[in-house]
Amino acid sequence: MTRKFEPLGDRVVIKQLEQEEVSRGGLVLPDTAKEKPQEGEVIAIGPGRITDEGKRLPMELKVGDRILYARYAGTEVKGDEDDEEFLVLRESDILAKVG
Repeated sequence: MTRKFEPLGDRVVIKQLEQEEVSRGGLVLPDTAKEKPQEGEVIAIGPGRITDEGKRLPMELKVGDRILYARYAGTEVKGDEDDEEFLVLRESDILAKVG
């Protein structure tokens, strides 16, 4: 990744993980039948949200965490090379860490 993302506030940049190409029944899925992935890897995190009192709340995530996020959350952005897609979303749109 040559493009450097520095998210602000409680924003997180994730790399979407690819959906499986084959269904559980063994059928190969075309690109048009695949759902958008809801799992990703954290690439960059912001410094955290600032409260009304002016205190910064630290982020609960770190770079490298695998996460699940809300289906239609965030904004898609493209990297400089390989047409790699990333997603910028709020920490509150992240549902869980994947172990």
